[in-house]
Amino acid sequence: MDAFVIDAFEFCRQKERREGEVPVADLARVSADTADKSGAIKWSLQGGRDGHGHSQLTLSVSGTVKLMCQRCLTPFSFDVDSEVVLVLAPDEESIDAIETLIDDESVDVIAGSQAMSVIDLIEDEVLLSLPLSPKHEVCPDQEALEALRKTDKESPFAVLKNLKQ
Repeated sequence: MDAFVIDAFEFCRQKERREGEVPVADLARVSADTADKSGAIKWSLQGGRDGHGHSQLTLSVSGTVKLMCQRCLTPFSFDVDSEVVLVLAPDEESIDAIETLIDDESVDVIAGSQAMSVIDLIEDEVLLSLPLSPKHEVCPDQEALEALRKTDKESPFAVLKNLKQ
């Protein structure tokens, strides 16, 4: 996919809004963490200012990706639905000062630029919304798991018990 690059500060100053849809296959880092490359992510990006006058982007992402269940090792659909507020610092050195001033854990402060990749922002937000250990709420093949749990296995120490006699 062609890189979608914006001047982040001008985007915020103009209070622009863009939205679209990107296939999961076009998000290399996301598709590396998924069971397959199907699906698409809808996104919207809104520019503006925060209460302190800093440039601010509001990014929303939603869609469905296929993840591999860590419990039963079968793919399942995971719904991504996330919104993040990004306050733009003029440079890396200003980030800590702006975070201290804002003092809001729900807001992320990042270094803005005149050539900011929107695709990278989308991909970062999707990755942050994925679970560390993806699992079905209830795995589809519970009968097989229950059968394994219920089988009476002879203890490896049973042999030692017989030797003691």
